[in-house]
Amino acid sequence: MSTPTNGNGPLAGAVVAVAGAAGPAGRATLLRLAEAGATVVAADADAARLAEAVDAARYAHGGATVTGDTVDLLDLGAARAWADRTEKEFGRVDGLVHLVGGWRGSATFAETDLDDWALLEKLLIRTVQHTSLAFEAPLARSGRGRYLLISAAGASKPTAGNAAYAASKAAAEAWTLALADSFRKAGGEGAPPAAAAILIVKALVHDAMRAERPNAKFAGFTDVKDLAQAIVGVWDKPAQEVNGTRLWLTPQQ
Repeated sequence: MSTPTNGNGPLAGAVVAVAGAAGPAGRATLLRLAEAGATVVAADADAARLAEAVDAARYAHGGATVTGDTVDLLDLGAARAWADRTEKEFGRVDGLVHLVGGWRGSATFAETDLDDWALLEKLLIRTVQHTSLAFEAPLARSGRGRYLLISAAGASKPTAGNAAYAASKAAAEAWTLALADSFRKAGGEGAPPAAAAILIVKALVHDAMRAERPNAKFAGFTDVKDLAQAIVGVWDKPAQEVNGTRLWLTPQQ
C-alpha cells in the first residue's frame, strides 16, 4: 500500500470529478488524483466496475477521499444533479476530467456503418455537452477550475475507416473550445476564472494490454499512468496558459 497523502499533495484541498472513471484510464486517474491529495468524485454508468475503481484508489491512498456515483451522463438533468450534489457536499468543484470513451470503425470508408455514428455521438459528444453545461458554473466559481477532455490524434487527421470516431472526437473538441471561450469572456480583460483544455493521445495502453500482447510495440501510445500524471500537471499552470489549448501527449499531427 502506498503512503497515505492525507491531503498534503499538490492538489490538497481540490475537489475533482471524473466522468467515465471505471475504465483503465479512469482507474489510473483516480489513483493519481488521490495521490496528489485531491478529493475525487468518480462517476460511471457501470456501477460494479466503478465500485472496484473507487475501492482501489481508496486502498492505495488511504488518506484521500474517493467517492463513486452511478450517473447517466446521457441525461442532462442527471449530469446537473451530479454537479450540484458534488458542489453542495464538498463546497467546491475544481475539476472535471472527461474520460467517457468508445470506439467503432470499419475496414474502408464505404463500409462505414452509420449506427456507429449514432452510438459515438452519444458517448463522445453528448456526454461532453452534458458535463460541460453542468460543471461550467461550479468550475468558474472555484478559482482554479479545469475542464479536461481526453481526445485522439485522429480527430485532426481522420482515416478512411475511422470517419465516425474522428468526427465525434472533433466535435467534442470544438465543444470544449467553445467552453474555453466562455471562460475567456467571463474573465474580461483579466484572467479567465477557469480553463478548458484538451489532452490528445494516439491511443492508450495499460499493463493488462501489454500482458496480453507482450511482443507488441504500442508505438506512439500513451500509458494511462502518464495520462494521469499529465492530467494532474494541468493545475500547475495558470488558467490563462491552459485555457483553450491542446496538450499533445503523442507527436502532433
